[in-house]
Amino acid sequence: MRAIAINVGANTNEPGFRGPLFPDGSFEYIPIPEAKPTAQSVPTYADLDIATDVSAVADRPVHFDPEFPEAGGERYTYGDEHGVKAGPISTLSAGDYLFFYATLSTTGDTPAWAPPRWGAHVVGQFKLARDPVTGDEYRALPADDRAVFDSNAHVKRAEFDARVLLLGDPEGSRLYETVVPLSAPSGGTDANWLVTDRSSDSGKGPWWRRPMRFDNAATETLLDLVDADPAAAVAR
Repeated sequence: MRAIAINVGANTNEPGFRGPLFPDGSFEYIPIPEAKPTAQSVPTYADLDIATDVSAVADRPVHFDPEFPEAGGERYTYGDEHGVKAGPISTLSAGDYLFFYATLSTTGDTPAWAPPRWGAHVVGQFKLARDPVTGDEYRALPADDRAVFDSNAHVKRAEFDARVLLLGDPEGSRLYETVVPLSAPSGGTDANWLVTDRSSDSGKGPWWRRPMRFDNAATETLLDLVDADPAAAVAR
């Protein structure tokens, strides 16, 4: 069993703000804006079931990817057109995990385990229901097999552009209720031990933007921290 963790969700570049992290470890998953024309209707920020004030971008369509049923999606799907993520993701197999982490703005009282202002935190996971599907493989699939990806944001674009598509097994995929921190309490740019000791990343430079690989033991460690007190992820 292997895993890769990738950065997703709203950030200070697009749409100009991060999703919130609350003192109890809960958060709001806010997708990035849709950057390309779509052939199908997609939600806007105003359509999202969140408490965050999105009035400044209310009419902008969102790129709802990764797709989580807990946030209003139909199924667990993810697609990517960028080689820096699509390449590593394509090496996974059915039964492996894709973890999603987001940079979140700390709101309210900052708990001892969280960095001030912002930090990177794992917010969800897919257990792959099948091997990743490349863009070319998707185009060659029979219509019934392609249908499982119909709700994905890349499929809804006017021109399909994903280099890879993933389908999560509902039994092992979910959007978390509380985060698993990757940033140390000292600051958002400071990686904690899950990054430096368990992942393939050194924790140097802008690690919070890079894909991270986890071997079998490290994947088990991450899974054990899901639903645990977030402090457990920094108590090393």
